[in-house]
Amino acid sequence: MTTDATPTAVTVDEVPAGETLPLRGAVLRPGRPAAIDGDDDPATLHLAARTAHGQIVGVVRFHPAPCPWRPGAKAAWQLRGMATDPAVRGTGAGRALVAQGLARVAARGGDLVWCDARVAAAGFYERMGFTVVTGEYDKPGIGPHLGMVIDLPTPGASRSS
Repeated sequence: MTTDATPTAVTVDEVPAGETLPLRGAVLRPGRPAAIDGDDDPATLHLAARTAHGQIVGVVRFHPAPCPWRPGAKAAWQLRGMATDPAVRGTGAGRALVAQGLARVAARGGDLVWCDARVAAAGFYERMGFTVVTGEYDKPGIGPHLGMVIDLPTPGASRSS
């Protein structure tokens, strides 16, 4: 974990799955394997936010997967394995990761991103433009979640805010 609690900036880069596992395991899966099925699929996009010193303070993965709540989406991707070092929460690292991920998924032809959001993180995702589309449900061994989605702009279209 980091001791740099207030990074002035982070860079977001695509990384191999293995670089995401230490932080993902520490934050999301303590005591359990950090790897997720599909991590090694060539279509899976893994991103890491790094401080100016190169330390990874946030990770996320995006993977093409049908959305359970929008079966008509032609090119849906799932956001999964989002973790930020608790020492940098609220500094923009998570926001940078998701924004970069959404842009990269859209550039790859994605039209929708969905996630099983932990209830405690739902506000973060809503601020990023996601919409809650389910009631609360339990993921055994993990806890309460909400289904959330965000529609991505089609190439060449501008997004209104």
